[in-house]
Amino acid sequence: MAHRSPRTPAREPAVLLVPGLDGSGPSHWQSIWAERWPDCRKVDLGTWSKPHRNTWINNLNLAIRDAGRPVVLVAHSLGCLAVAWWATFEQREWASPVMGALLVAPPKVDFFPRDERIRCFSPTPAAPLPFPSRLIASRDDPWIGFHTAQMLARRWGSTFVDAGASGHINADSGLGHWEFGRRELAKLLRQDMRAASQGAATAPPIRATEATDEHRSVRQG
Repeated sequence: MAHRSPRTPAREPAVLLVPGLDGSGPSHWQSIWAERWPDCRKVDLGTWSKPHRNTWINNLNLAIRDAGRPVVLVAHSLGCLAVAWWATFEQREWASPVMGALLVAPPKVDFFPRDERIRCFSPTPAAPLPFPSRLIASRDDPWIGFHTAQMLARRWGSTFVDAGASGHINADSGLGHWEFGRRELAKLLRQDMRAASQGAATAPPIRATEATDEHRSVRQG
């Protein structure tokens, strides 16, 4: 995505980055995006080390309202659950500007989570998200099994994206600015623009199978 110049229309979507447990440190791709690209801003959910579901939902809701223009959410790990719960409680209560969401490495929170602090986000919302979304999962993520992530994508109505063996897709994965994620965000934005041009309030995820030499992006369900 190109840098936004002062002449860029004000209605260009804001990209709100939604971190997970313990926030995103300086070497995390979310922090790099926020520092490098003016179209991206990290949301301060508060209580990073002691997540509280309703607090995170409320802070996310405030950030979306304060954006003052259309919004695309880019969530990592527990931030994905915050987005899903926000959609459950808030999306239909007002004319939401959320156009779509990129959901990266959501963790398993329902049974034997890797960290007990994330159990407060269970049960995982089961309803399809009311906006286009792409769920990116790693084949060796210690926080969720690959097939479990595929099933979650089906439940949420998300386009499933195979990121290969990338760990938890965090700072420890050594991804730098994570160009693969930027490309997936660009695909989501193109999908959003198509939905907007068709006059749809919400649009289902794209159905076409996409492929690259190194990664697969497959519509599930």
